[in-house]
Amino acid sequence: MTDISYQTQSYEDEASLGDYFALLKPRVMSLVVFTALVGLLAAPVSVHPVIAFASILFVAIGAGASGALNMWWDADIDAVMKRTSKRPIPAGKVTPDEAKVLGVALSGMSVMMLALSANLLAAGLLAFTIFFYAVVYSMWLKRSTPQNIVIGGAAGAFPPVIGWVIATGSMSVEAWLMFALIFMWTPPHFWALALFMKSDYDDAGVPMLTVTHGRKATRLHILVYTVLLVGLAVGTAFTAIGGPVYLTTAIILNALFLKGAFDIWRRDEAVAEADSYRVEKAFFKLSLLYLFLHFGAILVEAMLPASWGIWA
Repeated sequence: MTDISYQTQSYEDEASLGDYFALLKPRVMSLVVFTALVGLLAAPVSVHPVIAFASILFVAIGAGASGALNMWWDADIDAVMKRTSKRPIPAGKVTPDEAKVLGVALSGMSVMMLALSANLLAAGLLAFTIFFYAVVYSMWLKRSTPQNIVIGGAAGAFPPVIGWVIATGSMSVEAWLMFALIFMWTPPHFWALALFMKSDYDDAGVPMLTVTHGRKATRLHILVYTVLLVGLAVGTAFTAIGGPVYLTTAIILNALFLKGAFDIWRRDEAVAEADSYRVEKAFFKLSLLYLFLHFGAILVEAMLPASWGIWA
C-alpha cells in the first residue's frame, strides 16, 4: 500500500454483521451474480437447479472475497476519497487484518466448493478472477497506470464465462462475447464517474485517465470506447446468444449510449462544472442500465423456445 496516511475511529466497538457484509461489496456482487447466472442459463446445456444455485452462490462468495481483499489493500486511499471514505475500514468499523483474513478465507472456500459443485475449470476461472482483481488490478494496475480500468476490467468480465463453464465444462465464442461486452463497457462507465468525482482520484494519488491525461482526453476516450462497444453490442445480436429481442434492445440502448458519449465529448469543462456535471452523471446512470438490460435481453433470448434460435 502507499504511504497515504488516514485517520480511522478506534476499533474498540465490535463490528456488526452488516459491516462485514459491506466488505464484500454487495452492489458489485449483485452484478457478478446476475451476469454469471445469465452465462449459465444462456449456455446450451441445462443444469440441475440445486447445482446451479450452489454454483452461483459460490461465485458470489468469490466476488465478495475479492471485494474484501480490495478494501483491505485500498484502505489508505479509500479514506482519502469522498466516494469511499465511509467504507468499513476507513470508518473504523473493521480492522484491515479482519478484512484480509475474511477475504482469504472466503476465496479458498468459494474456489474449493465451486470445484465440488460444478467442475475444475469453473473453479480455476474463479480463482484466476479473484487473483486478477485482488493482485493484478488492486495491488499493481490501479496505482501504476492510467490503463488500470481498461486492463483491470477483465476481472469484472469473467463471471458470465464462469457461468457458461459451470453449465458446459468448456468455453466458447458466445461466452467470450459476453466477456467482451462487459470488458468494453467498463472504461467508459468508470471514466464518466471519474469526470464528475472531480479531484477524488487526484487526491488519492490514483493515476486515473482524468489525472494523467486530462479531462478533455478522457472525454475523447469515452467516445472512442463507446463507438467500439456499440459495434460489439449490436453485432452480438447475430450470434447464438442473440436474436430479435436482443437486437431491439441493443439498437435502442446503444443509440442512447452513443448520444450520451457524444454529448460528453463535446462538453467544455467549464460548462460541465457549471451545471454540476449533469450530462456525465446521466451517462453514468445510463451505463448501469445499459449492462443490465443487455444481459437481461440475452436471458430472454435463452428462455425463448429453441425453435426461435438466431433468426430461425
